[in-house]
Amino acid sequence: MSALNQLKRKLKPGQVYRRADLAQWSNAVDRHLKQLVKDGALQKVYQGVYACPKKTSFGKAAPEDCKLVEAFLKTDDFLLFSPNAYNSLGVGTTQLYNEQIVYNRKRHGKFKLGNRTFSFRVKPYFPEELSKEFLLVDLVNNISRLAEEQDAVLGHISKVAASMDASTLKKEARRYGGAKAKKFFISLNDKA
Repeated sequence: MSALNQLKRKLKPGQVYRRADLAQWSNAVDRHLKQLVKDGALQKVYQGVYACPKKTSFGKAAPEDCKLVEAFLKTDDFLLFSPNAYNSLGVGTTQLYNEQIVYNRKRHGKFKLGNRTFSFRVKPYFPEELSKEFLLVDLVNNISRLAEEQDAVLGHISKVAASMDASTLKKEARRYGGAKAKKFFISLNDKA
């Protein structure tokens, strides 16, 4: 069996690989990568990052966003979400965004991975999973980036915050809030 075929047998549909991952199974990794991309067995999604497409009844499916980001960052230490998550809070946000935000400790900027654009933001602290309290604090942190009328949304946030667990919200604001968010949530506690 040829070295190229041996490498091809190691590939799993839906997985994302770095060049270094594939080098362990190849004696001529660059030549083999070029051939695998040409054959459609791999798709180049970024410099040194390749996806093995999963075949579906609708054609080839892109890999999961979290797998793309994990291979790109070389770590699973990140929080991936869409600003559309703010819409679930009931604070008057209704815009739909075609963007994925990645809080991480390594990269900052917009990067195109495959056909998707991700907005990487370096943050010293972020939770492992999204919570309503974190989203509310993050919404205040990013209110100026949104298309909605800020004062109206902040008014709705005040009402929603009153219905949440005050100590959890205070803790999330202290841990993840910027100066504006901390000030906003402290003022809410003072009114209560």
